[in-house]
Amino acid sequence: MTSLSGSLPVDNGAANTVREIAQQPALWREVDRIVAQARPSLDAFLLPLTARADLRVVLTGAGTSAFAGRVLQSALGRRLGRRVDAVSTTDLVADPRGCLAADVPTLLVSFARSGDSPESVAATDLADQVLSDVHHLVITCNPQGSLARNHADRPNSRVLLMPAASNDQGFAMTSSFTCMTLAALLALGGEAPGGIAERLARAAEWVLEDAGVERTIAALVDRAPERLVFLGSGALKGLAEESALKVLELTGGAVVAMSESSLGFRHGPKAVLNGQTAVVVYVSNDPYTRQYDQDIVAELRAGLAPGSVVTVSAGPRTPSQAGSADTWLLPDLEGVDDVALALPAVVCAQLLALRSSLGRGIRPDNPFPSGEVNRVVQGVILHSLHN
Repeated sequence: MTSLSGSLPVDNGAANTVREIAQQPALWREVDRIVAQARPSLDAFLLPLTARADLRVVLTGAGTSAFAGRVLQSALGRRLGRRVDAVSTTDLVADPRGCLAADVPTLLVSFARSGDSPESVAATDLADQVLSDVHHLVITCNPQGSLARNHADRPNSRVLLMPAASNDQGFAMTSSFTCMTLAALLALGGEAPGGIAERLARAAEWVLEDAGVERTIAALVDRAPERLVFLGSGALKGLAEESALKVLELTGGAVVAMSESSLGFRHGPKAVLNGQTAVVVYVSNDPYTRQYDQDIVAELRAGLAPGSVVTVSAGPRTPSQAGSADTWLLPDLEGVDDVALALPAVVCAQLLALRSSLGRGIRPDNPFPSGEVNRVVQGVILHSLHN
């Protein structure tokens, strides 16, 4: 990926992060094959559950893994015709009786890069304790993690392992996030449009390889914004949350990043804007929803300096129409569901976070060398739930 790594310093502390961002298109193709091969087993496990009209699906994880659920929630709800809720493990562990108050048949879908975070295992244990009828689909990148091992042989569980390379060794989750999100969409979303994984992979390859994309990202980073805001609607609000976390993580907190919905931003969060703020708006493919995204873009561009507001949206394949410094277009994705659009779109945010980190002399593979924030969370004390 020449445009991603060719212009970076050799000793920049970013080798893992660069490799893990760049490998995503190849891994998405592998995820497509993994899910296809597992389809008979997955269908035998999932179809009797999703046939139940009273089924509740809970998508859970912590941090980036929780945002995978938020990206997927609305699309899976529509496709399954069932109640689907994204509930982070951090909320579930802290308040299991509140998060699982309805004792209905439940499919708990757990997303975990390592599967060794304390809340990952605790969330599944608490669900078993609180609910009378619960099944588990574990989507993880680490076959040796506690979560995968604990659920490997349980009759009410299935473990779906991601490609080995998706178990990111860099600090921030990149390929692990996109692989798990795609796997859940393919496994639970019913019949996906033919070749969707290939279309997404090609769009991401274009983002990674096109010099024009490199220039647009560099133009925004060169502004050295102190604050970065990401906005999106529906599934793209979950993407905005993940994007803000990537910038916050990879810059070691040097850039303050936040997220909101396109409509919600006016209700107080807009106070974050100042002369050193840049805004990235993810524009929905849904014609109705897109109107609200475009409204906030117009409003923000009227009030902020030129180049401070960037849009990311589906667009034409022709390189000459690939966009400008304030319009980043993802090729050949017009009309795809926003949950799918989110995957190549997040690559833009990953590259923006990477460049912002390097531009401040931070080493992205380990932006917290003193250890105050860790790759796998530490310091959590789990407390017993007494019925």
